[in-house]
Amino acid sequence: MLRLAICDDDMQELSRISSLLHRYRAEKDVVFKYDSFFSAIELLDAMKRLEYHILLLDVFMPGISGIQAAREIRSFDDSIKIIFLTSSSEFAVESYAVNAHYYLLKPGKEEVLFPILDRIFQDAQRGEEALHIQSPSGYMRLPYSRIEFLEVLSKKLLFHLSDGSVKEFSGSLAEYEGRFLSRHEFVKVHRSYIVNMEYIRQLQQKMLVTCAGQAVPVSRLLYAGVRESYMQHLFLEKGVE
Repeated sequence: MLRLAICDDDMQELSRISSLLHRYRAEKDVVFKYDSFFSAIELLDAMKRLEYHILLLDVFMPGISGIQAAREIRSFDDSIKIIFLTSSSEFAVESYAVNAHYYLLKPGKEEVLFPILDRIFQDAQRGEEALHIQSPSGYMRLPYSRIEFLEVLSKKLLFHLSDGSVKEFSGSLAEYEGRFLSRHEFVKVHRSYIVNMEYIRQLQQKMLVTCAGQAVPVSRLLYAGVRESYMQHLFLEKGVE
């Protein structure tokens, strides 16, 4: 089930957007939950415990502004849809820097908000599968399609993502190995590495190179199996039977 959050320091606007979401849920007959927050601090604290998929975020708030909150959110969640709500268009450029889904001028109207929600819910129905990880600092969602490879180093799990960033967690490879290897696009190439074959640019006997230019060691004992899996993956990708 999708979960939305509304964050606005204007109680009247918060109530109005809540009413719009209530009406949308009734008219469209869709199932989702939503929570309301009066400050960005409250929202960020809640996001340590809960996963949100859509965020309607006021730009102008005392303390932590909507833009500042969005920057922090993007440090641990790249997939949440952020819709900025504001009375001015002057921060539209900054909204693109945090990959905002939409910039909505107040007062948010049904004829504008509902089509935006329609598109988001339609995309969600197709659903992008993701790995969900709980850490001491909060909750993180990592779409499998964005993970180039997983590395274990000194009891740390390093998730190397397609944008070049690395997300680090405590844990062992064994905790996640089953989930990754049950998917056709991942293969174990070394006792410390699992790689997404979608991102292999070059495969050699002792190493492979990812699309981001990262060199990953390949175990001598695993090489034959890795090569066979990779060739099968290429054939499937090209539709060869």
